[in-house]
Amino acid sequence: MPKYLVRGSYTAEGLQGVLRDGGSGRLAAVEHVVTSCGGSLEAMYFAYGDDDFYCILDFPDHLTMAAVAMTVKATGAVRSSAVPLLTADEVDTAARRSVDFAPPGA
Repeated sequence: MPKYLVRGSYTAEGLQGVLRDGGSGRLAAVEHVVTSCGGSLEAMYFAYGDDDFYCILDFPDHLTMAAVAMTVKATGAVRSSAVPLLTADEVDTAARRSVDFAPPGA
């Protein structure tokens, strides 16, 4: 299953929900949406600074990740980005692929 690092920040409205439900409430909500789509939550950490949380998620495919991201962002309570994560074996496979590329100015 593809793995993602999701980082995000809450809007003022979203942060009101965190204050009301606590971190465990948000953890339960994230776990629910992820598992309801056939994925799994490996870890969720809260932070302060530019980002309010970090999650490591597995989803069956990229379209599922996109559907979840769009649904969550549409609420207006969260701003987030997802970074696809690759294993060492996946990087090895990618490194062996031939790519015909000419750099700019070449």
